[in-house]
Amino acid sequence: MGILASPRGYIERKGMEADVEAVVQKAREWGAEAVLVGMPFTLKGRKGVQAQLVDEFCQRLEADGGVRVSTWDERFSTFDAESRMRAAGRKPSREKGRSDAAAAAVILQSYLDSERRQ
Repeated sequence: MGILASPRGYIERKGMEADVEAVVQKAREWGAEAVLVGMPFTLKGRKGVQAQLVDEFCQRLEADGGVRVSTWDERFSTFDAESRMRAAGRKPSREKGRSDAAAAAVILQSYLDSERRQ
């Protein structure tokens, strides 16, 4: 419905090829029409080395997955997610996968909120 973001799990990174295939598989499994990828801008809002790798990932994902791929600024998403986890009595340092999934939900929620405002 595009209203509320909620984590659906996480994918452990294994390398570009395996990561693209894992996301394509999940997108097909869930019937996704689009994939949103967090873009790691620098604090000054520029694209660094990591963002260039994410661009390559997105290009390959779009080509292999047959879905529309968009990016969204992921700055501070991990900090926000871990703060929320601590507030809920969870320990992010012991739950890396859940912390990553929560950060992805923060990114998606920010995107959804922006889309609703437009």
